Amino acid sequence: MLVETHSRHASGLTAARLIPALSAIALGFALLLIIGFAPMTEVHNATHDTRHATGFPCH
Repeated sequence: MLVETHSRHASGLTAARLIPALSAIALGFALLLIIGFAPMTEVHNATHDTRHATGFPCH
């Protein structure tokens, strides 16, 4: 019987996983700042148009 064991790094924080995670966090903060300082009319219109474009009912 052949038994294979795979050892993995305990922390799992390699550059291949850390860079995408940090990029996603930075993008999230940027989106929050952009939406937070945008006039509410523009945010509403953009959201409304996106919902109609995807076919999601909003009325």
